[in-house]
Amino acid sequence: MSEPTVFIVDDDEAIRDSLKLLLEAAGVKRVAAQESGRDFLNTAKPAPGDCLVVDVRMPDIDGLELQQALIERGIDIPVIVMTGHGDIPMAVRALKAGASDFIEKPFPDEVMLEAVQRALAKATRDRRQSEEVAETRARHEQLTDRERDVFQAMIVGHPNKVIAHLLGISQRTVEIHRARVMEKMQSRSLSSLVRMAIEAGLSKPS
Repeated sequence: MSEPTVFIVDDDEAIRDSLKLLLEAAGVKRVAAQESGRDFLNTAKPAPGDCLVVDVRMPDIDGLELQQALIERGIDIPVIVMTGHGDIPMAVRALKAGASDFIEKPFPDEVMLEAVQRALAKATRDRRQSEEVAETRARHEQLTDRERDVFQAMIVGHPNKVIAHLLGISQRTVEIHRARVMEKMQSRSLSSLVRMAIEAGLSKPS
């Protein structure tokens, strides 16, 4: 797992530099700073596990617009919004749009560090969940059509007798398919299989 990057976007060079030094001194190994939202969108390549610290009020693209641009591009990383005096309503809008936190300037170093730590922890959890979902879907793709039929019947709670009746096969054949489904999906229990199916969006409406 690669080291996460903390992106800083602020048109104030002094703030960019001080934040970069603060984060690096606190042990963040990868910090990237841009002076505008446009530069960030044109050059940065944020990945799952990263986070963004952005000023809410900037001349070209403000923090809210940058946040919306990330959403539209399908880039889901935690966003920490920095606000100046009188920008609290904008910060609240950012939170409603999914920002992980907002910090009012001027702020103590520890407040920013704690916010970044929370954001990176959330980003790590989100990345792991995304990887687990991708793995579950890849395993599901390895099932045969009949195994997928049995899979769907299993996760809605049908017993073997009902599955056999629904699919027009013997109970013994259902048992064989069930065993193969559990093996291919790498699941040790039915409850685990159901949870995996729900989290990966594989549960069809009944």
